[in-house]
Order: sequence, then structure tokens, then C-alpha cells
Amino acid sequence: MKQAFINGKFYLNEGRFAEAVISENGVLTHVGTDSEISSLTAGCEVIDMGGRTVLPGFNDSHLHLYNVGVMRSLLNLMDVTSIEDCIAAGRSYIVNNNIAPNRPVFARGWNQDYFTDCPRPLTRYDLDKISAEHPIIATRACGHLATANSLALKLAGISRNTPDVPGGEIRKDEHGEPTGLLTENALALLDCLKPAPSIEDMAATIKAAMEYAASHGITSVQTNDLRNENWRTMLDAYNLVYSRNQGTLRTYHQCCFTDIGGLQGFIAAGQKMGQGNDMHKIGPIKMFVDGSLGAHTAAMRNPYHDEPGTAGVYCMTIEQLDEMVKTANNADFGCVIHAIGDGAIDMVLTAYEDMLAGSPNKLRHGIIHCQITDLPLLERFKKTDVLALVQPIFLHYDMKVVESRVGKELADTSYAFNTMDKLGIHASYGTDAPIEDLNTMNNIHCAVNRQDLKGEPAHGYNPGECVSLSRAIDNYTIESAYASFEENKKGRIAPGFLADMCVLDRDIFTINPVEIMDVKVDMTILGGNIVYKR
Repeated sequence: MKQAFINGKFYLNEGRFAEAVISENGVLTHVGTDSEISSLTAGCEVIDMGGRTVLPGFNDSHLHLYNVGVMRSLLNLMDVTSIEDCIAAGRSYIVNNNIAPNRPVFARGWNQDYFTDCPRPLTRYDLDKISAEHPIIATRACGHLATANSLALKLAGISRNTPDVPGGEIRKDEHGEPTGLLTENALALLDCLKPAPSIEDMAATIKAAMEYAASHGITSVQTNDLRNENWRTMLDAYNLVYSRNQGTLRTYHQCCFTDIGGLQGFIAAGQKMGQGNDMHKIGPIKMFVDGSLGAHTAAMRNPYHDEPGTAGVYCMTIEQLDEMVKTANNADFGCVIHAIGDGAIDMVLTAYEDMLAGSPNKLRHGIIHCQITDLPLLERFKKTDVLALVQPIFLHYDMKVVESRVGKELADTSYAFNTMDKLGIHASYGTDAPIEDLNTMNNIHCAVNRQDLKGEPAHGYNPGECVSLSRAIDNYTIESAYASFEENKKGRIAPGFLADMCVLDRDIFTINPVEIMDVKVDMTILGGNIVYKR
């Protein structure tokens, strides 16, 4: 099937645009002026762009697509600004959804730094005020800290005598009683309360998340949904979506394993990086080394300034990380490893340096998040050619707390997106949704303006690390394609590339940069087919 998209402003690269393109069988064959394309439109479906700006489809280089779908049915606490409002929202959710006693309630998105009544984490006693008849688990926005109410703790078998989990914490009060707060690997203790969805339910959740992503101009995602305990079931659910031709974006799986046995089993089952097709592929191995800045579990080289009793949480030992990385590498799997604190980043870079021993990074090993850095750490990225998979949207919240967490000197060298570009690091953009919303324009706004979603501060946070609009778009498209070995077929509007594009409601290149947040996606095109229209 052939389509001609005419009368547009198609972004090619910085300062270069075309007026029209032709797509055949999902691939762009011609890019040029309207007059050049007009003679080639015989047999084409002609779609008039109405003069609108067209970008390559966005490629979110790290998110949790399945959980984006799940989040849409949970008790959403992302916009709640007090503990009392959390309690009220929970009570209303139970009533409005007619949730029977003893049925678990799951919430997501609270952030103690936004609480105006008492800026502390939720405790079991707060959730007990929602209900003592329902087990309740409320996960912090970062996903690295959760609170369980008393009934949930009882049903999960968690008491004062329960020992900490390696790489995780069961936080207790001065009397030794659990506060309800669990971090990192200890979160698995609550898994017994989660109902097992059917394959059909999982497929429906994935389909809904794909449709939501398409509404933001996203045509590809690199998603962390396949995990230790569920990778076969999750892969079956994705295969079901694609077998029914319901997939509205392309997926590249970051396959998460937290122990060597699970990783070895995945490899022994015959899975290989790059296995699949242009719609659905197995990608690298995902691991966790630390937690989050907001939860004080990001692993730091020095103690936190505002909580000097801790330097964060390491989810793995150095020996475990080395074994996991070498096992993946020997099976021709790249690794993308969650590391936020400078201690965790140093640990991962050292593991890569020791393994590569000066040889090229052919499997494109990378680090996800890369938030707390100094210049020597970033120079090690470049020297080893390690990829940085970053989330500019994190600045919306983190700029408000990073200095208090790590001190001004280290804060000033963190979230260093412009420095990454100047050093020539392969830096790709994503959102870590549902940790943050997968809204592409908010993400670009944070990269370009370094402001929160209220437009503050006026001149940007550490404005020397602002990136240009073209650079932000390229990092969100062609650099993300590089992370999945697809830079020669995806992420550009050019002949031979997949016909994945998004159409904007205004010219993002001529508006005031502070208006980027207001830009809407009018249309999303996947392989030449319109999969979303506003």
C-alpha cells in the first residue's frame, strides 16, 4: 500500500525540512518538495498535512508500558498534596468502585515532598484510616518505596520478627514494629497479595497502554515488562496483541532479571537479543543496582545531606553485578542497568570497564537514569562508549530536592544533558512511565527549558545544561533507535526508514520555547498507517 503525505513541514534534521513524503509498505521511499512528490502520487492514498509540522515518531527509550496500562485502573495519588487527601481519596475509591472487604486495594503515585500538611512518607497507620477491612498497598511515585496497611502486612506475613531482605528494607519504628514502609527488594514480600491476571486481561491492558502512547506521538518503546517471574506470561500477552493486529506501536523489551538463576533460565530457554521483527523484539537485559533519589535509596558515594544516616541502598553486590553482566555479555545480550546515585553509576561503569577491558562496546551496554553525576563519571561514559538512557521529565520534581539530597556542588553537575551531548555520549530520552507520565512534550520542555511543568524557575534550573530543540528531538528519536540497533531504519524521516511519524498542532520550531508544553499531537502514523487522530 502506498501513501503520499503532502503539504507538511517534515523535520529532517537541524534546520532542514521537506514538504512531502511517500510511504510504501510501511517504509519511506521518497522525501522532497510537494512539486517533486506530485508526479509520484499515482496509486497513492494522498493525505494532506495542512501545513502542519511532522516529526519522526517518538521512541521512549525506557518505560514500563504494561504498568502504564495498569496505572489507569489503580487509585491514582500522583496529584495528591496531603496525607489527609490521600486518606480521603482512598475512601472514595473504595466506595466508588464498590470494593468488597478483604479485596486488596492498590494505589500508586504519592510523593511526600508534595504533602503540605506533613512532608513525610505514608505509614501503615495512615492507610489504616482508609480502611482496616481492605489490605492496602500504596506505592510511592518512584516505584522504589511502598506502604502497606496493617491488614496487608498481616496477610503478607510481615511482622517485627521478619528479617530485612538483601538489597531492601522493612522499615521499623523505635519499638521495632514495621511502619508499613518497604523498599527495593523487600517489595517482593507484598507480591503474594497481587491477583494473577489472565492473558486476556494482560493483553487488554497492553493494548490500552499502546493507544495512550500513540496519543502522544510515540511509535516505539523500549519497555521493562518482562521480569524474573513473569517473562513467559508477559511475552505471551504481547504476542496475543500483535497476533490480533492490535499493536499500535513497536516494542523492544528490556528484560529484567535480579538474580543469576533467572537470567540463566531465560538464556537457556533460547531467547536472544534482537529476536523478533520490526514490531516486536527481545532487547537487552535490565538490572537494578539502586533505588530512587526521592526515597533516599539511590546509592551515593557519600551520605545524603538531608539524611546523613544513609547513603542509599545497593540492590546487588559488586560480585553479583559482575556475574550478571558477564553472563549476559557472553550470551550476546547487552545490559541496561538502573543506576541513579553516583555510587551506583560508579559501580556499573566499573563493571563494564572490567568486562570490556578496552574492547569496543559492541552490545551497546548502557545505564538507565544516570542522574547524579560529576564530570569524571561522564567522561568514563564517553571513554567506554556506554549509553545513557535518561529522563529529562525527572527534572520537574528532582530540581526541587536534588540540592538538599546531595549538596549544591554535586547537584550542579547532575542531570547534565548538554554536557552529555558535548562529550558525544549516546544519550536517548524516555520517561520511565508510569513513574512520570509519558507525555512527550512535557519531556522535551524539561530538556529544552529545564523548568518544571509550571514554567519555573524562569531562566531554567542550571540553564547551561539546556539542550536545543533539535537535539532534544534527535535524542528522543534517532538516539533511541541507536539504543536498539535500529538507527539505520528508525528515527528519521528519510528514504529507507520506517514511515513512523507524528503530526503536531502547531510549529514547535517557531513558537516560544515556553509553549512547548502546550503542543498537542494531532496524528500518529505507524508504518504509513494512521493509528491515532485527535
